[in-house]
Amino acid sequence: MSPKIPIWKNIPFLRLLVPFAAGIICSWYFSLQWIIGLYLIAAALPFALLYLLLNEQRKFTFSWLPGCAVSLFMLGFAVLLTWLKQVPHQQQWVGHVYQPGDVVQLRLLEPLSEKQKTYKAQAEIISVQHNGKTKQVSGDIILYFQKDSVMPALQYGNIIAINKPLQEIKNAGNPGGFDYKRYALFNSITHQLFVKKTDYVVLNATKTSFFWSFIYRTKAYILSVLRTHIKGDQEISVAEALLIGYRDDLDRDLVQAYSNTGVVHVIAISGLHLGLIYWLLLLLFQPLNKYKQLKWLKPLLVLSFLWIFSLLTGAGASVLRAAIMFTFISGGDLLSKKGNIYNSMAASAFVLLCYNPFYLWDVGFQLSYAAVLSIVLFMKPIYHWLSFNNKLLDKAWQLNAVTLSAQILTLPLCMYHFHQAPNLFLITNFVAVPLSSIILFGEILLIVVSFIQPVAAFTGTVFSYLLKWMNEFIIWADHFTFAVTDGIQHHPLQTILLYAFIASTGIWLLQKNTKALKWSAGFLAAFFLLQSVFVYQTGKQKKLIVYNLSQHTAIDFMLGSQYLFKGDSVLLQDGFLRNFHLKPSRILFHSYHSPMIPASMQNNSYSINGKKIIHINQSYVYDSLQPRIKADVLIISKNPRLYITDLLKTVDCKLVVFDSSNPQWKINLWKKDCERLQLNYFCTSEQGAFVMNL
Repeated sequence: MSPKIPIWKNIPFLRLLVPFAAGIICSWYFSLQWIIGLYLIAAALPFALLYLLLNEQRKFTFSWLPGCAVSLFMLGFAVLLTWLKQVPHQQQWVGHVYQPGDVVQLRLLEPLSEKQKTYKAQAEIISVQHNGKTKQVSGDIILYFQKDSVMPALQYGNIIAINKPLQEIKNAGNPGGFDYKRYALFNSITHQLFVKKTDYVVLNATKTSFFWSFIYRTKAYILSVLRTHIKGDQEISVAEALLIGYRDDLDRDLVQAYSNTGVVHVIAISGLHLGLIYWLLLLLFQPLNKYKQLKWLKPLLVLSFLWIFSLLTGAGASVLRAAIMFTFISGGDLLSKKGNIYNSMAASAFVLLCYNPFYLWDVGFQLSYAAVLSIVLFMKPIYHWLSFNNKLLDKAWQLNAVTLSAQILTLPLCMYHFHQAPNLFLITNFVAVPLSSIILFGEILLIVVSFIQPVAAFTGTVFSYLLKWMNEFIIWADHFTFAVTDGIQHHPLQTILLYAFIASTGIWLLQKNTKALKWSAGFLAAFFLLQSVFVYQTGKQKKLIVYNLSQHTAIDFMLGSQYLFKGDSVLLQDGFLRNFHLKPSRILFHSYHSPMIPASMQNNSYSINGKKIIHINQSYVYDSLQPRIKADVLIISKNPRLYITDLLKTVDCKLVVFDSSNPQWKINLWKKDCERLQLNYFCTSEQGAFVMNL
């Protein structure tokens, strides 16, 4: 019996990927400097030299030396690369030289996209003019143009000059909220700015790339064809997202329905779409196989179209993963070598992380690799659970096996990142995946025949109905109360325990290993033990949270697993505002139930656990006859007409909180009064949400 080959021998790129990913994580979380990377690379050299100097017999004994050298080198390379890829560490970054009042020149990196209240575009900062001197700089910025009756006459490549203070991107600072600042930084964006017509001047110079101009023109043409021939706003928006990943027109409630039912991947360009395009391209260029001298042409054409499609869709991490993997597969076919799927996955991940190490935190990147690995590992065993003689039933079961297997490794990530688990994913995927595949091919056909008006009109009508049926089916499935398990909050350690449980259970089922079953039970017990600790802590919690929500008042009293909300009624109706700003905090603190406000708390004075909170949201009139009230926290919102000096004559408070419903100029005046009176204050618009244990 031949000795078993270790897994890292069959998957050599895994030996590079693991220390490389570890180096990226350590570099970011421990803020390691570039010099640490050089030290680690230098430390790898003695191991490599020592191994080279050994004789053949000793090389076998010390075969671990090359592995140590490679691991240290990859750790150091990852630390160095991660440090260099952070925009603030780059010598020409605009933040090093820019001062408010400087004139900056910007180049638009894309055409304007229309939002609800603005036009948005990403731009690069190319120069800063300070005291009459111009300095070349680098750095990307998000521009929001005021929405007037006429769209700004700006195109990709236009260079504009702005004399308005740049704003560094900040987070809202609400508990559990999305870390937009980090997300932007990982995409090399550090500033943002809202501009009006009078704030910028369009210069005569332009700077464009022929390739990107072609990409944007092609994208604009595809969008115009779809908007001309597809009927219905929701149908058009899904068609745009399905074909080229254009999501600006998508209805928020519709996206939530797709997410709740476990088919959001249908309207988020992913490896599924690229796989369908790859299969179609292989089919179209199949005739080239007849000519041996043109063997090289087929993979070249396939990959060219595949990469152009990837760039058209925005080149997200999951799309790039699929494109790189298909590139490796095509390269292997060209060289008549069959690749190892695990090694191809590790190689594509390594290449992507070399390009942008921060893809490691990209949810699309994580879900994409988790889904592919899950299908590779579990699809065949699940498919063999059932056997059908009928070919149609067999294909149906095969599709369900793929869907079910993909969920195994993606579910823990979905629960961790999105705090929910779709319960109807098998049913919805069974309908949505084949239907969306047909629609995708139909949209490609529509683009091809778009110059033949009658054919294009007929094709558009047919696929408009298919899109409508798919949307209606998803909305119907979403209306069931059991469609999704919501409000899941897992600690990162719990997610790791879930993956350990899945791995040990998989080994037990596939290899009949009883020892793995014991480990599986242990991991599951540890998971629920940790959950019990969090439930116990939740039962004892009493918190006051004043949210940072522009132009709105939102206050939560967290009492155990329940929350009491006081604030603007619109936040009870607007699903997006509630889900984006308030819901993450409630999930973070495991508070899911909102009972009726008790009669004792329906005024603007609250006493909880011996602490008194007063809320002033209307003009305040000083009354000398009123006794002075003692309060731990005084919350001021809705821009009331009051003076801090008069207020303190009737209220003896320890801390004043100004929420974001007050105008900033008024807050600045109140802050000066507080400083003069030596009164502690907290401003949510500047410091984020106010959180206090009661």
